[in-house]
Amino acid sequence: MYIYSMRAFEQNDTVFRMLSEAISEGIVVVNEKQDIVATNKRADRLFRYEVGELEGKPLATIIPPKYHGVHREHVKGFYRHNEQKRMAEGRSLYGLRKTGEQFPLEVGLNPFTLPEGNYVLALVYDMTELRDKDSQIMELNAHLEEKIQLRTQELSNTVAELQKEIKRRKKAEALIKTALQREKELNELKTKFLSLVSHEFKTPLSGIMTSATLVGKYKTGEQQEKREKHLQTIFGEVKRLNSILNDFLSIERLDQGKEIYRKTHFSLSKVINEVVYNTNMILKSGQSINLPQNIDEVTLYQDEKILKLSLSNLLYNAAKYSPEDSEIDLEVELDESQIIFSVRDNGIGIPEKDQKHIFDRYFRAENVLLTQGTGIGLNIVRGHLNNLGGSIDFESELNVGSTFTITLPIKE
Repeated sequence: MYIYSMRAFEQNDTVFRMLSEAISEGIVVVNEKQDIVATNKRADRLFRYEVGELEGKPLATIIPPKYHGVHREHVKGFYRHNEQKRMAEGRSLYGLRKTGEQFPLEVGLNPFTLPEGNYVLALVYDMTELRDKDSQIMELNAHLEEKIQLRTQELSNTVAELQKEIKRRKKAEALIKTALQREKELNELKTKFLSLVSHEFKTPLSGIMTSATLVGKYKTGEQQEKREKHLQTIFGEVKRLNSILNDFLSIERLDQGKEIYRKTHFSLSKVINEVVYNTNMILKSGQSINLPQNIDEVTLYQDEKILKLSLSNLLYNAAKYSPEDSEIDLEVELDESQIIFSVRDNGIGIPEKDQKHIFDRYFRAENVLLTQGTGIGLNIVRGHLNNLGGSIDFESELNVGSTFTITLPIKE
């Protein structure tokens, strides 16, 4: 039966390889005897085997010995029900590499039938990287809790001192009122932060899981376009998660004064072309960016990474908050000591009452609360620019547009 199963896959080897290598997850195909009949390169790499080395081996080869009995009965039960599901949902699974190393994984089971028998296509996800990201998020939360406890302790000490100064009651009352307001702001900040992290991470993770499951359903060549669409969704959401996580880590470094800046000489046109190229990926229909002229020969001495971060943030915001078929202007003014960048859009603008808070951490104006975002981008940009001796300012009118201006010194 196994030889016959292998022949069936060999006859369609080209199609199977083309489909299986198009996705980033490992694929393991198992027959009813729990023998491995096919794998893709990703699965071979995950379990540290050479290409094709797993074919013909029992499924138990890649399962830690202590799970063999439970896993065998689980697979039998799965064949009886013959339905698509996630294996051992809600529990931790582990795989066994050829080196003897165990690693956490998640498995999506997809049954299918060929004339010679029933099979299961398992999508294998290495959970090591995701768990590392979870640890980083927990570490960020732990730091936040420590800061709140510290500030709360400071508040308690202040109140104790004020109670001893009855003759200075008026001043004491003012200080207490200020301290209580700070405590309230801290509590609101904590609530907003936890809600933000939960929402901003849950949404892309849900998109990744949904697209990954759907990719496994498209097994024919004519479904490649659908498969590519979901793969692009996965790539985009992972990139978004990394960006959010990097923003939170950047805040931590800025708060602790641990950010290291590296100034070098670099081409201004190269930086602008790279930033505009990346922004073009998110432009709405009909949107365009007008580039500055006569900058091909300009060389700057500054922190190239921070300049890219700052310009990217302003251009992304201009595209996000502007309508279709609109223009975004990027202008540059240069003199001997400084350079000024201006990003002008014709978007929704910022309400006047919200403008004084626009650089506050986690703040979002009332007219963009339903638009995706974390409210920390401009806060991070301002922090970096201040550290480099620069500044950021803006002018905005509701339903007319906004102009953000960055000024940076360029002398060595």
